[in-house]
Amino acid sequence: MSVRTLTFGCRLNAHESDAMRGLAEAAGQDAHTIIVNTCAVTGEAEAQARQAIRRAAREDPGARIFVTGCAAQIAPEAWAGLPGVVRVIGNADKLRPEAWAPDALPAPVADIMQAAPAPAVPVTQNANRARALVQVQQGCDHRCTFCVIPYGRGPSRSVPLGLLVDQVRALVAEGFREVVLTGVDIASYGPDLPGRPSLGQTVRRLLALVPELPRLRLSSLDPAHLGGEAGDADLWRLIAEEPRLMPHLHLSLQHGSDLILKRMKRRHGRAEALGLARRARALRPDIALGADLIAGFPTETEAQFTEMLELVEEAGLSFLHVFPYSARPATPAARMPQVPVPLRRERAARLRQAGQAAAARLFASRVGRVESVLLERGGRGHTEQFAPVRLANARPDAEAIRPGSLRALRIVAADTEGLLGEAA
Repeated sequence: MSVRTLTFGCRLNAHESDAMRGLAEAAGQDAHTIIVNTCAVTGEAEAQARQAIRRAAREDPGARIFVTGCAAQIAPEAWAGLPGVVRVIGNADKLRPEAWAPDALPAPVADIMQAAPAPAVPVTQNANRARALVQVQQGCDHRCTFCVIPYGRGPSRSVPLGLLVDQVRALVAEGFREVVLTGVDIASYGPDLPGRPSLGQTVRRLLALVPELPRLRLSSLDPAHLGGEAGDADLWRLIAEEPRLMPHLHLSLQHGSDLILKRMKRRHGRAEALGLARRARALRPDIALGADLIAGFPTETEAQFTEMLELVEEAGLSFLHVFPYSARPATPAARMPQVPVPLRRERAARLRQAGQAAAARLFASRVGRVESVLLERGGRGHTEQFAPVRLANARPDAEAIRPGSLRALRIVAADTEGLLGEAA
């Protein structure tokens, strides 16, 4: 039995949890070691992490619990006092091998704004052998009024192309067929590197230098880096012309009302969001779009919420990550007039319903098509647009459903869970 991880929050956290598990095991940690990787995006995420720590300490009184992640970075003392916690490791140190030595002395959590960036650690210990996450960027230089993540992750730092190429080649050699480039704000990649390469330039070079990689996918993108004359021309060219870059964009939109976006201190407006959606579809008609959206932001009226609901349909957003607004201590938004919590939850539920209806429309539109599906576990997988697929009438031991295989499947049906496919 290996080191256990309890992960809360984003894809980057999931990637880092896998990396930390490998580092801890290499350092000699055992099955009584539990790594809790916290998230500070919402109060609910923090509460869930605290509950998980108390439950783990109760169920395994001998467990050694290590706490890290953004919430632990921001308030280390609060986490150090929880039952079973032997060490709080800051975000600047959690990917350093020496931090996981069993005899390492507890170290103070470093000021993330001044600390040297943690190394990017490739993750190859994954039995799925299908999709792998690769960190291309860390931190954020923006100050949205609702967000504390810059104080947990520090300033934006980019991973040089050479390290990315080495990691992706290693993952492909391990059997991975798809790589997802992830980070806190990946669209801001490059200004801290020699030559100031854009994300698009780096993706283009990465694909050219690793021709054996079948599929590359991008995680959430900030619209402000993509729109207007200063937008990433290389990335748009890849969207239009590169079949190995998956036709799936997830945008960090957050809202659909210009006034709320201004109060959030976002750097795009509703018109820019709609323009990005139109441009993406003009260049790649089969592209699927998703978005992060916040319901119940302070001062949000019913009319402003309706603008966000309408944006889902107008922009053709098929995959939504919906969050009810959560006030974060010391942020400007926490001092604004608040929407009642029950109303936030009710609006978030309505927004999720709109997202489910939009996903159902996308799924229905794929019936009868032949899709390239990356299979994962249990005869399930995802299309290039990231629509979930179940393989019909497949034996669990069949070679046809081996995780990591790319299969051409004819889509024969769709339901609320996704698509049903059979061998084409």
